[in-house]
Amino acid sequence: MKFQRISAIIERDMRKFFRSPALMMSSMIFPLMQLIVLGYAFGGKIKGIKVAVVDEDRTTYSRDLRERFNAIVAGPETMKVENYNSVSDAIVDLRAGFVRAVVYIPVDYSRRVDQGNRPQIAFIEDNTDNFVTSEILTRMQDLVKDINQGLNPFQPGQRLTVPLPRLNPLVNLQVVELYPYIEYIKYLLSGSIAMSIFIVAMIGGGITFIDDKSRGLHEGYLVTPITKTELILGLIFSGAIKGLMAGTTITIIGGLIAGIDRLWDPVRLLFLMSVLGITSIAMISFMFLLMVRVSDPLVPRAMFGVLNTLLYFPSGAIYPVEGFPVWLRWISYIDPFTYAVHALKALLLKNTGFSGIYSDMLILTGFSIVLVSLSVALFKRQI
Repeated sequence: MKFQRISAIIERDMRKFFRSPALMMSSMIFPLMQLIVLGYAFGGKIKGIKVAVVDEDRTTYSRDLRERFNAIVAGPETMKVENYNSVSDAIVDLRAGFVRAVVYIPVDYSRRVDQGNRPQIAFIEDNTDNFVTSEILTRMQDLVKDINQGLNPFQPGQRLTVPLPRLNPLVNLQVVELYPYIEYIKYLLSGSIAMSIFIVAMIGGGITFIDDKSRGLHEGYLVTPITKTELILGLIFSGAIKGLMAGTTITIIGGLIAGIDRLWDPVRLLFLMSVLGITSIAMISFMFLLMVRVSDPLVPRAMFGVLNTLLYFPSGAIYPVEGFPVWLRWISYIDPFTYAVHALKALLLKNTGFSGIYSDMLILTGFSIVLVSLSVALFKRQI
């Protein structure tokens, strides 16, 4: 055994490592990126939650209540108030996911306050996201408690000089959950489905594509009349079919394990297949765009962990986007994972139908068109 031979192997391997900037960067930056993304993607202060307010009373008392809402908007910034004229319209938007809760001030609110006759405020919540609803509910309970301090005729430490009324004069917050209790495994299911499609995209659109190129398998395309557009579309759609198969499998098996109700509803399955299909095209085209000019087989393997952290965790699959800092929200806005997870949650947890997913479908379709066009423009046929 000679040290010179060992050192020669070490030198060759180190040269190979230093000649691969992607491998170097991923090995050094990935732990730091994971620390930053995961550190800010969990447990952040939730802000900017859209809450619908329906004021049918329209009196001094209800205006006071709405002013207190505005104080929360201007102060902790937990909520954004959206004014509605009818409860039915607000609930429609609540089911579609455009607002997260509805605060209903009934027409007899002020009269009951004057009479000390159990005034009530209804709080209708979309309880599919426990992180968001618990934050809003806490703010609402604090608000009602603050109102009741001014309505309570007997404060602690004071001597009662007049008899208390037989009716309760304090405002009661009536909480209505729009859906049955949502276990956390159901909440995670959408992210797991999107992750299965991403893994297929990473393998089919990244690792397999680069491996085939390095083995010379793509040289066979050069002697055929296939255009680069046809070649790219063929590779993307073949990967999308595999992604659709993986997503469908996880949807069915995961849905049965999590106990999703009415999973076999034909209309619901049709919408689910549509979301899975366009998600597969978007993700495979995204991976193809990243790898279209890459020839080093180590690059997709090095990028796997980085992309996994950078795309999955900011998508809202585990923690709501409203809890992210501003810079992480911007990542979620350009992340196709975000729209796939939102659409799958709307179908699996709320069964909203087309009204809850059409915006996500349009955005994912736009992503796919842009990414495929860029892939065609950047692709270069070479041996």
